[in-house]
Amino acid sequence: MNPYFMFATGIENSAPMVAGRRVDEMALCGHYDNPERDFDLVAGLGINFLRYGVPLHIAFTGPDSFDWSFTDRAFGGLQARDIVPIADLCHFGVPDWLGDFQNTDFAPAFARYARAFAERFPWVQLYTPINEMFICATFSARFGWWNEALSGDRPFVTALMNIVRANRLAMAAILEVRPDAIFIQSESAEHHHAASPAAIPEAAWRNQMRFLSLDLNYGHSVGGRMYEYLTDNGMTRADYAFFQDRSLRQHCILGTDYYSHSENRVAADGSTTQPGDMLGYDGVVGEYFERYRLPVMHTETNFSQGPAGDEAVAWLVRQWESALRVRDSGIPLVGFTWYSLTDQVDWDTALREDNGRVNPLGLYDLDRNIRPAGTAFKQLIADWQHILPTQSVCLVVPVTLPSEYDDPMAVRRREWLRGLRGAEAGRQVAKP
Repeated sequence: MNPYFMFATGIENSAPMVAGRRVDEMALCGHYDNPERDFDLVAGLGINFLRYGVPLHIAFTGPDSFDWSFTDRAFGGLQARDIVPIADLCHFGVPDWLGDFQNTDFAPAFARYARAFAERFPWVQLYTPINEMFICATFSARFGWWNEALSGDRPFVTALMNIVRANRLAMAAILEVRPDAIFIQSESAEHHHAASPAAIPEAAWRNQMRFLSLDLNYGHSVGGRMYEYLTDNGMTRADYAFFQDRSLRQHCILGTDYYSHSENRVAADGSTTQPGDMLGYDGVVGEYFERYRLPVMHTETNFSQGPAGDEAVAWLVRQWESALRVRDSGIPLVGFTWYSLTDQVDWDTALREDNGRVNPLGLYDLDRNIRPAGTAFKQLIADWQHILPTQSVCLVVPVTLPSEYDDPMAVRRREWLRGLRGAEAGRQVAKP
């Protein structure tokens, strides 16, 4: 079992459809050319955990049809280096043959894909089935930017239901194969500040909306006004009952993504400005922990390296200090992530414009030269990775390294959990 705090990075793998074209960040950032090179960079930083997933449109080629050629190479490279992947199975896009997130066939099809992936790579334990469900539904079906490019409450609710249902069905399918699987549900952590008394109702509504995907995923009851909003826009009572099941919570870590734009000041007319980290990560994540009472991981942050060259390092230091305040407050914070390993392309326009503009957000640039943030993160990990577990020997995640998959203790734990799940399923059937 790995006893360490989970320091992580990620390979950016967004792949939405935008105005009829596929935007594949792995291609734009040069990862497909030499994935082993990027894995060596991860290991060289002293990082044991990597948010990683092959874009769904490459591997999921048709109903119950899969192309594992690149996936085998990539996950084989991670296994050989004993890097623990947090398998990111869907990052903002679906295969052409499935259409978009309005398609009710997406959820069951995706669950079959998740099971097939788990069967092919049984040594993978950590998963983010669908990344940032709220952002995905918002950008695709509320703002009209990606995929179905719709704008409205009803398409938004439809997309969100299909996405969260797919996430939950995928978790259940993976657990049938890997009973000790752990799900790190990366989601945007937000807070909306009222800029004036007249803006208080709008800010309050947005502060309810930010929880919606996680409420449905974790079986948390929504408020009366939110329930009316959902049912007015297509959710049935049977749908809501499905989302109230809390049986998978015990396998979950609450992943929280926090950026300089995660806090917004809302004006009375609904327009917003970005005030920076007013509450900070510690203030915002405290609101999420209070609601869900799950272990927490900081699953994304970054900042652009500006003209002075130290802007990203300063942000890293602030976020790490904020993460330590979270842990010192008693919230079980189990990991911290700089996202991503390399610079990204066109995220300054949320991928909507094909400018080919490099965003200097990575630990390395696209030529794989280390940035100051990479040097600083490497030193931070070296300084802290052996300290945090000793502060609380109980507060560690029971992660099995790829090389430990066949160890007798790991095998016994999986079989014990398999039996536990079987007993729980029996109790559910026996209920009147």
